[in-house]
Amino acid sequence: MSSQGIEGRSLRLVDTHSHLDECTEVDSVVERARMAGVVGIVAMGIDTSSNMKILELSKTYEGYVFPAIGVHPSEIKENAEEMVSYVEQNADRCVAVGEIGLDFWTKIDRSEQVKAFESLLEIALRKDKAVSIHSRGAWEEAYNIVERVGIRKAVFHWYSGSLEVLRKILDKGYYVSASPSAEYSKKHREAIEQMPLESLLLETDSPVKYKGVESEPADVFKTLKYVSELKGVEAETIARQTTENAVRLFRLSI
Repeated sequence: MSSQGIEGRSLRLVDTHSHLDECTEVDSVVERARMAGVVGIVAMGIDTSSNMKILELSKTYEGYVFPAIGVHPSEIKENAEEMVSYVEQNADRCVAVGEIGLDFWTKIDRSEQVKAFESLLEIALRKDKAVSIHSRGAWEEAYNIVERVGIRKAVFHWYSGSLEVLRKILDKGYYVSASPSAEYSKKHREAIEQMPLESLLLETDSPVKYKGVESEPADVFKTLKYVSELKGVEAETIARQTTENAVRLFRLSI
């Protein structure tokens, strides 16, 4: 779906959460995103190998692909301290520390997840970086740690937790991002309905599959379409506000 695909209107969006290094034929993926009207991609790393690729992609597509590096909770292994150290050494080159967080649906030891998460949050705090947070099955626990560490700039990506925790997130001034699952995910849709536009970002989490189809950054326009329909707000209004939000949170030069 392109920017022209929403009733022929030309819109500018930022995909605030993409695993671009995992996409096939990245050159083509980036070109399609540009043609669609995506003006920036925040690319997320999940481990040292991924982080290195993301940093390289940000050089190749300088000023368009903005790097975020982190350690995903599902990637917590024996070398977790090494991965965290790499993030600390390279965080200054990034717009955010991410993807980081907790995932209590995985079998990774929860105490090890928390330990790594806290360390990564402290790096972000010292470096004055935003954080992109994964909180599947651990929405309240993740929020509590973020709040306790004193993080000032955060986005809880693809949120599908309780509305009670969502209110805490919003009251603290953090952001929440919507994904293409806004078309069909009950809990995600409930959260989006409650979110003020001033707290909303758009993403794809590409190349994750939605209804069996692999996504890419251009599909952030699908997210816009579903959010617009769900909230009953014009696409232009959502596009303008969410892009402003992304620029502000990640300090993007676009």
